[in-house]
Amino acid sequence: MDTLRVATYNVNSIRSRLHIVIPWLREHRPDVFCMQETKVEDGLFPVSAFAGEGYQVVFRGSRQYNGVAIASRETPGSVLYGLADGGPADEDRLIAAVFSGVTVVNTYVPQGREKETPHFAYKLEWFRRLRNFLDFSGSPAKPLIWCGDLNVAPEGIDVHDPKNLLGHVCFTPEVWEAFAAVRSWGLEDLFRRRHPGEPGRYTFFDYRVPAAVKRGLGWRIDHILATPPLAVRCLACEIDLGPRLAEKPSDHTILTADFAGE
Repeated sequence: MDTLRVATYNVNSIRSRLHIVIPWLREHRPDVFCMQETKVEDGLFPVSAFAGEGYQVVFRGSRQYNGVAIASRETPGSVLYGLADGGPADEDRLIAAVFSGVTVVNTYVPQGREKETPHFAYKLEWFRRLRNFLDFSGSPAKPLIWCGDLNVAPEGIDVHDPKNLLGHVCFTPEVWEAFAAVRSWGLEDLFRRRHPGEPGRYTFFDYRVPAAVKRGLGWRIDHILATPPLAVRCLACEIDLGPRLAEKPSDHTILTADFAGE
Protein backbone atom coordinates (compact mmCIF):
# COMPACT_ATOMS: atom_id res chain seq x y z
CA MET A 1 0.00 0.00 0.00
CA ASP A 2 1.22 3.51 -0.81
CA THR A 3 0.88 6.32 1.73
CA LEU A 4 -2.66 6.78 3.00
CA ARG A 5 -4.46 9.91 4.18
CA VAL A 6 -7.76 9.55 6.04
CA ALA A 7 -9.91 12.45 7.25
CA THR A 8 -13.09 12.71 9.30
CA TYR A 9 -15.58 15.57 9.52
CA ASN A 10 -18.98 16.00 11.13
CA VAL A 11 -20.40 18.23 8.41
CA ASN A 12 -23.71 19.01 10.17
CA SER A 13 -25.54 18.88 6.80
CA ILE A 14 -23.46 18.05 3.76
CA ARG A 15 -25.47 20.26 1.42
CA SER A 16 -24.90 23.23 3.73
CA ARG A 17 -21.18 22.51 3.94
CA LEU A 18 -20.20 21.82 0.32
CA HIS A 19 -18.59 25.27 0.12
CA ILE A 20 -16.12 24.00 2.75
CA VAL A 21 -15.82 20.32 1.83
CA ILE A 22 -15.12 20.59 -1.89
CA PRO A 23 -12.30 23.18 -1.67
CA TRP A 24 -10.79 21.24 1.23
CA LEU A 25 -10.78 18.01 -0.80
CA ARG A 26 -9.27 19.86 -3.74
CA GLU A 27 -6.44 21.20 -1.58
CA HIS A 28 -5.67 18.24 0.69
CA ARG A 29 -6.61 15.24 -1.49
CA PRO A 30 -7.29 12.65 1.23
CA ASP A 31 -7.63 9.08 0.02
CA VAL A 32 -10.61 8.51 2.30
CA PHE A 33 -12.90 11.25 3.64
CA CYS A 34 -15.44 10.20 6.28
CA MET A 35 -18.48 12.34 7.04
CA GLN A 36 -21.12 12.30 9.76
CA GLU A 37 -24.45 14.07 10.27
CA THR A 38 -24.95 14.44 6.54
CA LYS A 39 -28.66 15.11 7.14
CA VAL A 40 -29.87 14.24 3.66
CA GLU A 41 -31.94 11.47 2.08
CA ASP A 42 -29.94 9.15 -0.15
CA GLY A 43 -31.67 10.34 -3.30
CA LEU A 44 -30.58 13.93 -2.65
CA PHE A 45 -26.95 13.30 -1.68
CA PRO A 46 -24.72 15.61 -3.80
CA VAL A 47 -22.83 12.80 -5.56
CA SER A 48 -21.94 14.93 -8.60
CA ALA A 49 -20.06 17.49 -6.50
CA PHE A 50 -17.71 14.76 -5.28
CA ALA A 51 -17.43 13.12 -8.70
CA GLY A 52 -16.26 16.43 -10.09
CA GLU A 53 -13.25 16.23 -7.76
CA GLY A 54 -12.48 12.60 -8.60
CA TYR A 55 -14.20 11.06 -5.57
CA GLN A 56 -16.66 8.20 -5.33
CA VAL A 57 -19.02 8.31 -2.39
CA VAL A 58 -21.09 5.75 -0.47
CA PHE A 59 -23.67 6.87 2.06
CA ARG A 60 -26.77 6.27 4.13
CA GLY A 61 -28.92 9.06 5.48
CA SER A 62 -32.27 10.59 6.16
CA ARG A 63 -33.70 14.07 6.27
CA GLN A 64 -32.67 16.30 9.20
CA TYR A 65 -30.96 13.66 11.35
CA ASN A 66 -27.82 11.52 11.39
CA GLY A 67 -26.32 10.25 8.13
CA VAL A 68 -22.85 8.87 7.33
CA ALA A 69 -20.81 8.86 4.13
CA ILE A 70 -17.36 7.93 2.85
CA ALA A 71 -15.82 9.66 -0.16
CA SER A 72 -12.79 7.94 -1.66
CA ARG A 73 -10.41 8.18 -4.56
CA GLU A 74 -10.56 4.42 -5.13
CA THR A 75 -13.54 2.12 -5.38
CA PRO A 76 -14.15 0.35 -2.05
CA GLY A 77 -13.70 -3.40 -2.13
CA SER A 78 -16.82 -3.89 -0.03
CA VAL A 79 -19.28 -1.70 1.84
CA LEU A 80 -21.36 -2.49 4.93
CA TYR A 81 -24.09 -0.37 6.47
CA GLY A 82 -25.25 -0.47 10.07
CA LEU A 83 -25.19 -3.03 12.86
CA ALA A 84 -26.68 -6.39 11.94
CA ASP A 85 -27.12 -7.77 15.45
CA GLY A 86 -30.88 -7.87 15.84
CA GLY A 87 -31.13 -4.40 17.34
CA PRO A 88 -31.84 -1.18 15.45
CA ALA A 89 -29.72 -1.36 12.30
CA ASP A 90 -28.75 2.32 12.50
CA GLU A 91 -27.50 2.31 8.92
CA ASP A 92 -27.29 6.11 9.12
CA ARG A 93 -24.79 5.85 12.01
CA LEU A 94 -22.25 3.30 10.74
CA ILE A 95 -20.70 2.65 7.36
CA ALA A 96 -17.67 0.43 6.82
CA ALA A 97 -15.66 0.01 3.64
CA VAL A 98 -12.39 -1.62 2.56
CA PHE A 99 -9.70 0.25 0.65
CA SER A 100 -6.58 -1.63 -0.50
CA GLY A 101 -6.90 -4.05 2.40
CA VAL A 102 -7.62 -1.37 5.03
CA THR A 103 -11.04 -1.48 6.68
CA VAL A 104 -12.44 1.95 7.54
CA VAL A 105 -15.32 2.06 10.03
CA ASN A 106 -16.99 5.48 10.03
CA THR A 107 -19.44 6.10 12.86
CA TYR A 108 -21.68 8.77 14.26
CA VAL A 109 -22.09 7.62 17.85
CA PRO A 110 -25.31 8.76 19.58
CA GLN A 111 -24.79 11.93 21.60
CA GLY A 112 -26.92 10.82 24.55
CA ARG A 113 -28.80 14.06 25.32
CA GLU A 114 -29.18 13.79 29.11
CA LYS A 115 -27.94 11.10 31.49
CA GLU A 116 -31.38 10.35 32.93
CA THR A 117 -32.93 9.63 29.52
CA PRO A 118 -33.22 6.50 27.36
CA HIS A 119 -30.99 8.28 24.84
CA PHE A 120 -28.02 8.01 27.19
CA ALA A 121 -28.66 4.33 27.87
CA TYR A 122 -28.85 3.81 24.12
CA LYS A 123 -25.48 5.52 23.71
CA LEU A 124 -23.83 3.14 26.16
CA GLU A 125 -25.49 0.19 24.49
CA TRP A 126 -24.33 1.45 21.10
CA PHE A 127 -20.70 1.29 22.24
CA ARG A 128 -21.29 -2.29 23.44
CA ARG A 129 -22.84 -3.19 20.11
CA LEU A 130 -19.90 -1.68 18.26
CA ARG A 131 -17.47 -3.76 20.32
CA ASN A 132 -19.45 -6.87 19.34
CA PHE A 133 -19.37 -5.74 15.71
CA LEU A 134 -15.58 -5.59 15.85
CA ASP A 135 -15.35 -8.93 17.64
CA PHE A 136 -17.33 -10.67 14.92
CA SER A 137 -16.23 -8.82 11.81
CA GLY A 138 -12.59 -7.84 12.27
CA SER A 139 -9.24 -8.63 13.83
CA PRO A 140 -6.86 -6.26 15.64
CA ALA A 141 -4.03 -8.03 13.81
CA LYS A 142 -5.28 -6.57 10.53
CA PRO A 143 -5.28 -2.92 9.39
CA LEU A 144 -8.51 -1.25 10.56
CA ILE A 145 -9.43 2.36 11.23
CA TRP A 146 -12.33 3.48 13.41
CA CYS A 147 -13.17 7.15 13.04
CA GLY A 148 -15.92 9.71 13.22
CA ASP A 149 -17.84 11.83 15.66
CA LEU A 150 -17.60 9.49 18.65
CA ASN A 151 -19.21 11.89 21.12
CA VAL A 152 -16.66 11.22 23.86
CA ALA A 153 -13.87 13.39 25.23
CA PRO A 154 -11.69 10.68 26.80
CA GLU A 155 -9.49 12.77 29.12
CA GLY A 156 -9.53 16.00 31.08
CA ILE A 157 -7.20 17.60 28.53
CA ASP A 158 -9.82 16.92 25.84
CA VAL A 159 -12.23 19.60 27.13
CA HIS A 160 -11.69 23.25 27.98
CA ASP A 161 -13.21 23.07 31.47
CA PRO A 162 -12.99 19.53 32.89
CA LYS A 163 -14.16 20.49 36.36
CA ASN A 164 -17.45 22.08 35.31
CA LEU A 165 -18.11 19.78 32.34
CA LEU A 166 -17.73 16.56 34.31
CA GLY A 167 -20.99 14.63 34.12
CA HIS A 168 -21.90 15.79 30.62
CA VAL A 169 -23.01 12.89 28.41
CA CYS A 170 -19.78 13.20 26.40
CA PHE A 171 -17.51 13.61 29.44
CA THR A 172 -18.52 11.18 32.16
CA PRO A 173 -17.14 7.93 33.62
CA GLU A 174 -19.86 5.73 32.12
CA VAL A 175 -18.98 6.88 28.60
CA TRP A 176 -15.23 6.69 29.27
CA GLU A 177 -15.66 3.06 30.30
CA ALA A 178 -17.80 2.22 27.27
CA PHE A 179 -15.30 3.88 24.95
CA ALA A 180 -12.37 2.13 26.64
CA ALA A 181 -14.11 -1.22 26.17
CA VAL A 182 -14.19 -0.64 22.41
CA ARG A 183 -10.58 0.56 22.37
CA SER A 184 -9.46 -2.51 24.32
CA TRP A 185 -10.33 -4.62 21.28
CA GLY A 186 -7.05 -3.30 19.89
CA LEU A 187 -7.36 0.34 18.83
CA GLU A 188 -5.05 3.28 19.48
CA ASP A 189 -6.03 6.95 19.56
CA LEU A 190 -3.81 8.35 16.82
CA PHE A 191 -4.02 11.98 17.89
CA ARG A 192 -2.75 11.06 21.35
CA ARG A 193 -0.06 8.86 19.80
CA ARG A 194 1.28 11.88 17.94
CA HIS A 195 0.41 14.50 20.60
CA PRO A 196 0.71 12.80 24.01
CA GLY A 197 -0.45 14.96 26.89
CA GLU A 198 -1.01 18.03 24.74
CA PRO A 199 -3.98 20.09 26.03
CA GLY A 200 -6.12 22.64 24.25
CA ARG A 201 -6.55 20.77 20.96
CA TYR A 202 -10.22 20.43 20.03
CA THR A 203 -12.43 19.31 17.14
CA PHE A 204 -15.79 20.71 18.31
CA PHE A 205 -16.74 24.25 19.28
CA ASP A 206 -20.34 24.89 20.29
CA TYR A 207 -22.20 27.41 18.11
CA ARG A 208 -23.84 28.82 21.23
CA VAL A 209 -20.52 29.91 22.78
CA PRO A 210 -19.41 33.33 21.44
CA ALA A 211 -15.98 33.26 19.74
CA ALA A 212 -15.49 29.69 20.97
CA VAL A 213 -12.58 28.90 18.64
CA LYS A 214 -10.72 32.13 19.37
CA ARG A 215 -11.21 31.60 23.11
CA GLY A 216 -10.22 27.92 22.95
CA LEU A 217 -13.54 26.73 24.38
CA GLY A 218 -13.80 23.36 22.70
CA TRP A 219 -13.98 19.58 22.98
CA ARG A 220 -12.03 16.76 21.32
CA ILE A 221 -14.84 14.36 20.45
CA ASP A 222 -13.93 13.47 16.85
CA HIS A 223 -11.32 10.73 16.62
CA ILE A 224 -9.29 8.47 14.37
CA LEU A 225 -8.19 5.20 15.95
CA ALA A 226 -6.30 2.33 14.36
CA THR A 227 -5.16 -1.23 15.00
CA PRO A 228 -1.44 -1.83 15.68
CA PRO A 229 -0.46 -2.63 12.06
CA LEU A 230 -1.60 0.87 11.06
CA ALA A 231 -0.85 2.76 14.27
CA VAL A 232 2.86 2.06 13.96
CA ARG A 233 2.79 3.56 10.46
CA CYS A 234 0.99 6.77 11.49
CA LEU A 235 3.13 9.71 10.41
CA ALA A 236 0.82 12.48 11.58
CA CYS A 237 -2.61 13.14 13.06
CA GLU A 238 -3.71 16.74 12.98
CA ILE A 239 -6.72 18.98 13.63
CA ASP A 240 -7.37 21.55 10.91
CA LEU A 241 -9.18 24.53 12.43
CA GLY A 242 -9.64 26.23 9.07
CA PRO A 243 -13.04 24.67 8.29
CA ARG A 244 -14.40 25.77 11.70
CA LEU A 245 -13.30 29.36 10.99
CA ALA A 246 -14.84 29.42 7.50
CA GLU A 247 -18.05 31.19 6.61
CA LYS A 248 -21.16 29.24 7.70
CA PRO A 249 -19.16 26.40 9.30
CA SER A 250 -20.11 23.17 10.98
CA ASP A 251 -19.64 23.20 14.74
CA HIS A 252 -16.97 20.51 14.19
CA THR A 253 -13.77 20.67 12.20
CA ILE A 254 -11.63 18.21 10.22
CA LEU A 255 -9.23 15.67 11.70
CA THR A 256 -6.68 13.93 9.47
CA ALA A 257 -4.27 11.03 9.81
CA ASP A 258 -1.41 10.13 7.47
CA PHE A 259 0.13 6.67 7.20
CA ALA A 260 3.36 5.47 5.63
CA GLY A 261 3.23 2.73 3.03
CA GLU A 262 4.17 -0.82 3.88
